[in-house]
Amino acid sequence: MNDKQARLDQIAAEIGKSNVCPDLAKTAKHLVPGEGNPDADIMFVGEAPGKKEDETGRPFVGAAGRFLDELLLSIGLRREDVFITSILKYRPPNNRDPKPHEKDAFWPYLLAQIEVIQPKLIVALGRHGANCFFPDLKIGEEHGRPREWDGYTFLPLYHPAAALYNGGMRQTLIDDFKVITTLSRN
Repeated sequence: MNDKQARLDQIAAEIGKSNVCPDLAKTAKHLVPGEGNPDADIMFVGEAPGKKEDETGRPFVGAAGRFLDELLLSIGLRREDVFITSILKYRPPNNRDPKPHEKDAFWPYLLAQIEVIQPKLIVALGRHGANCFFPDLKIGEEHGRPREWDGYTFLPLYHPAAALYNGGMRQTLIDDFKVITTLSRN
């Protein structure tokens, strides 16, 4: 096992030991810390695990995850090439939006993951993922436009689930994903 993976495993273990968000932990089946290549140049950050993620302990494995896999393939990447995680590491009951205090509680662990992986590009998937980094960011106005955050290149994108509810968003996400190719080569 490589050193970075060991450190990521340690961060996941620390979430359990520290009893982060005990109310969420009580209702969740699994901790979903994230997965992928610990040496990835690209890190994806969603908002929280959903039902399928909670059942499996893996991020983005439901319908939105299948679309994410398709989007990755469209730019020549596979899930094994990137690291995928979320702000919250436990599923909120009934897939409700994450509460501010929950995002605050998990923020240090996300920062620790970023510190270990040292990605060239952080891609926030959806409003909640983006707003943790930029509280005033409006995803509808700024999706697909890179910014700098704490020395990292940051790219806010719509969440893949948006295309499941609104077919018109599908092409927007496909187009925005092409920006990843440009940014990750720099």
